[in-house]
Amino acid sequence: MTKRCLITGCGGFMGSYLADFLLETGMIIYGTVHQESANIDHIKNSLTILKCDMRDKESVESTVAEANPDFVFHLAAQSLPVQSWLDPEKTFRVNVSGTIYLLESIRKLGIDPIIEVACSSAEYEPCNENTLPIKEINKLQPSSPYGVSKLAEDMFARLYWQAYGVKIIRLRPFFVIGPRKISDVCSDFANGIAEIEVGKRDTLNVGNLETVRDFIDVRDTVMAMWLLIEKGKPGEVYNICTGKGYKIREILEMLISLSSKPIKVRPDPHLMRSFDTPAIIGDNSKLLALGWKPRNPIERTLSEMLDYWREEVGGKAK
Repeated sequence: MTKRCLITGCGGFMGSYLADFLLETGMIIYGTVHQESANIDHIKNSLTILKCDMRDKESVESTVAEANPDFVFHLAAQSLPVQSWLDPEKTFRVNVSGTIYLLESIRKLGIDPIIEVACSSAEYEPCNENTLPIKEINKLQPSSPYGVSKLAEDMFARLYWQAYGVKIIRLRPFFVIGPRKISDVCSDFANGIAEIEVGKRDTLNVGNLETVRDFIDVRDTVMAMWLLIEKGKPGEVYNICTGKGYKIREILEMLISLSSKPIKVRPDPHLMRSFDTPAIIGDNSKLLALGWKPRNPIERTLSEMLDYWREEVGGKAK
């Protein structure tokens, strides 16, 4: 019998790549979108798209009832830490209330899907060299409203597994990148370089280049998510990361090396954060033990991101 799958936040960056992958398995896919759905325009006739606002309890309930899924990938979120400072209430309503509505809907319907809840590395306490790499057992002490909302989501997911036996696997992705990603440092650099190449700007403004981050290709993330459906243990939490850190300066240099024009860089005080964790690198031992390993080198991912933005910028210039 063909399996049914629900992806919340299917129109988002990660959701669109996950949908691409799951379609190849022959699965029946229901994907929720709230506002933007351009990321899945290329597959819109191959899945059932459901309008759903995670802040609306009835909307979530009707979505779950219609999908009646065997698998649930809960990706819908307000996922920008900067935006969470500007509107912490909205962040909590989407991330925390939305998760509660989803889990309650599943419980009340009496269905028993395997559920993956996308939590975040933003839940962890800021680390120093002595506490790296970050393991799943590291102290949780988020430093943004977004991180706090993800911690609450994480704990609710664990509670529903513990209290009701709901088959929930919690994921803590680190810095997921790839073509179609927006509003992160890699995509901002790639977008800026593409605009310089066509003459839309002459300078690339940058913030702190000395921080170290663990970047992972979105396709490696999707493969990890599917492996955890097959081999993950309900009630457990898994880091999704490469275990390798890069300075932001290194990321910038790699992208500049791919540019067809000289790139002038200018430090911008407005892009400097008052507090920036020096290094965030994850421990992926639990995932490696299941047979997963990252397959996309960062150089390839960055090259593809730059090509994506060249196409976007070129299209806007027409």
